[in-house]
Amino acid sequence: MVTLEKTSRNSRPATQVRALARKIRQRIQTEQLADGSFFMTEAQLAAEYGTSRTVTREAVSRLQALGILEGRKRKGLIVRCPDPLRLFQNSLPSLMTSPDDWRDLAQLRYALEVGSIELAIRAATDEQIERLGKIERELEQAVQEDMQSSRTVELDVKFHSLILEMTGSRLIAGMQQVLVQFFQTMPRSKPSSASAERICWEHRELLDAMRERDVERARAMIRVQIRATLDAASETAKVDSKTATGN
Repeated sequence: MVTLEKTSRNSRPATQVRALARKIRQRIQTEQLADGSFFMTEAQLAAEYGTSRTVTREAVSRLQALGILEGRKRKGLIVRCPDPLRLFQNSLPSLMTSPDDWRDLAQLRYALEVGSIELAIRAATDEQIERLGKIERELEQAVQEDMQSSRTVELDVKFHSLILEMTGSRLIAGMQQVLVQFFQTMPRSKPSSASAERICWEHRELLDAMRERDVERARAMIRVQIRATLDAASETAKVDSKTATGN
């Protein structure tokens, strides 16, 4: 009984923190407070909701971490419109800690690019298509010279990031940061000359499909490209798993 009572007492502040954070978020939404609006001070929050300063401070801290509130010295709390891209970017390094994480990020990229290709083709401008062609030519030269070079990786990122930019969606285009992290940190095996030739062909075919506004052909090529990356990440996860278990 003593143990249960102690556990209950210890969990009560956490429950109060969650409840207060929820009430604050609901109030901001109900009152439709705009970005930059003054909310109130922590002391005013504690008094209005009848919570301790400790509980209030923790609830505010959680909302600040989510980008919903911002503390200002000698002013109080300011309402902020959270940026999901910034939150994801900031949390990404701590998420990528194992081969399984690489595989998860590869799956995210697969879903993102395959799902965005139709929107990109329909919304792309002629100028963007020409920019994509320029990047593809530079990428082909870089691949032939040294596929492992930082220049090759940089151009590959630019190629796929531009495709996401073509969608016209800030959120989709902002996932470029995910691609940057992916290409810069994922373990890369040394490719053969044949694989280099294939990669050049894949980018060229995708570019041609986008020039012709051929959605199905472009979707097929993006699946081929991203599927190869997904398979490589999955294989890396299997190898590291066997190494860790000694099998």
